[in-house]
Amino acid sequence: MQTRKLGPFNVSAIGLGCMSLSYAYGVPPAFDAAERVLLAALDSGVTLFDTAALYGFGANEDLLGKVLKPHRQRFTLASKGGLAGVTFPDGVKRVIDGRPETLRKNCEDSLRRLQTDVIDLYYLHRFDKKVPIEDSVGEMSRLVDEGKVRTLGLSEVSASTLRRAHAVHPITALQTEYSLWARNPEIAVLQACRELGVAFVAFSPVARGFLTGKLTDVAILEAKDIRHTMPRFHPANYAGNLQLLPAYQAIAAQAGCTPAQLALAWLLHKGNDIIPIPGTTNVVHLSEDLAAVDIKLSPAIITQVEALINQTTVVGPRYSAQSQSEVDTEMFHIGDQ
Repeated sequence: MQTRKLGPFNVSAIGLGCMSLSYAYGVPPAFDAAERVLLAALDSGVTLFDTAALYGFGANEDLLGKVLKPHRQRFTLASKGGLAGVTFPDGVKRVIDGRPETLRKNCEDSLRRLQTDVIDLYYLHRFDKKVPIEDSVGEMSRLVDEGKVRTLGLSEVSASTLRRAHAVHPITALQTEYSLWARNPEIAVLQACRELGVAFVAFSPVARGFLTGKLTDVAILEAKDIRHTMPRFHPANYAGNLQLLPAYQAIAAQAGCTPAQLALAWLLHKGNDIIPIPGTTNVVHLSEDLAAVDIKLSPAIITQVEALINQTTVVGPRYSAQSQSEVDTEMFHIGDQ
C-alpha cells in the first residue's frame, strides 16, 4: 500500500472510514461481519482508521476497541468529539457542543471505548458556533499536553476557522466531504490547508454510494438511512443525478477501472496531501476501493470526468438547510450547486 503524510504519521494513501459499520446507512452489519471488514483492511495495509463518538452513539468506537486493540501499534487511530449522543427524557439525540469541559469528557469517553491510552488524531467533529474556536482548540491542545491525544484535526470548517484554530495549536488534518460531486473544498479550504501544511482527509469520496454506479433506485434505501435527509437523494433530484451515470461509467471503462475506483483515483490525483477514507460493510468492496491506489488517470480522463460531474451538473444541495447550518464549510453561490 502506498503511503501519505498525515502530520507526523505515515499512513496508507486510502484509509478506512468506519462509520457505516455502526451507523448511518440503514441497519449496520453484525459484529462478525464488521470485524471481518476491519481485519481485512488491516491485513491489506490500511493504517488509518477513522471513527467518532457520534457513530452509533459510541458503538463504533466500542467496535474498534474490541477488534483492533491487539493490533494498536499497527495503525493510526483517528476519532472525533464535540458532536455526540446526549440522553434526553425522550431518547438519545445528537448534540453539537464545543465547550472545553464537553470536549474533555468526549475524549475520555472515547479513550475508554477505544481501549487505548492515546488517540493519534483527535478532531473537533463540528465547530460549535456558540463557542469560540480558540476555546475549543485550546482545550484540545491541553489533551495533547496531557498525552491523551497526539495531534489535532478539524471537520467541516471554513478556511478562516482553520486559520484561527491553527494559530492556537498546529492542526494536523482537516476533514470534509470531497468528491467529484462535492467540490466545496476547492473554494478556499483546500488552499488554506496547503498554505498551512495541513493534510486533507476526504470523507464520502464515492458520494455516499452514488459514484459506485450501483445505487440506481433510492427507493431501496432502508428507513433509517441518513441519505433520506439529503436533498441529492430525494427521488426527483436523484433521477436527475442518475442521468450522469452512463457517461461516468463509460469514462471509468475507458480508464480501465470501476466507477468507485475512478472516484478514488481522481481524489488521489488531486494532490499527495489528500487522503480519502471510503467506508464499506463489504470485504469485496473494500478490496475494490483499495486497488484504486494503483490506477493512473490521464489528464484527458481527469478533464472529462470533472466536466461531467461538478457543482453545476449535480442536482440538489449537499445538505438540508438544517444540516448546512451545522457546518462551517464554504458554499458555492446559488445556481452553482
